[in-house]
Amino acid sequence: MEEQIKQIADRLRGMREVLEISIDAAAETCAITKEQYLNFESGQVDIPVSILHRMAQKYNFDITSLLTGEEPLMHSYTLTRKGKGLHVDRQKAYKYQALAGNFQNRKADPFLVSVDPKEDETVSFNSHPGQEFNYLIEGQLKIFIGSKEMILEPGDSIYFNSEIPHGMLAMENKPATFLAIIL
Repeated sequence: MEEQIKQIADRLRGMREVLEISIDAAAETCAITKEQYLNFESGQVDIPVSILHRMAQKYNFDITSLLTGEEPLMHSYTLTRKGKGLHVDRQKAYKYQALAGNFQNRKADPFLVSVDPKEDETVSFNSHPGQEFNYLIEGQLKIFIGSKEMILEPGDSIYFNSEIPHGMLAMENKPATFLAIIL
């Protein structure tokens, strides 16, 4: 996974340089300090998907380009078979599978997300522009949106302003799987 982080960091830096985006502007877009942004570009620190999503939205490029180094090819449809989506292991507790990564000019980014249980109950919060829809498929998930805590059961869904800091924990020492659509 460390090599993948380094490659994504290199592509992020390359994209910023090609588009002539200053480090200050990139940090402002991501709502982080210049030092935090430079840490992400160094490849020494894992880059949250929310940071990549903010950059892709603001500067009009596809997040797939950052994650894989390849441009999406499909424009009529893209079919993702069970278990065959682009795997994006971004953090130890979260595993993302991009379900439409090969479709050009997507209006939404659908992911199948697995959350592994943690020994401690420390929640990693993130935020990003837009809105998000989550539909719990399996397990039990405690979701935090701002200061609100909710428990989701299979079949439950939530739609929210993703600019509000949010995070989640798998419950009952079992993994949870949900469909996330980022708009």
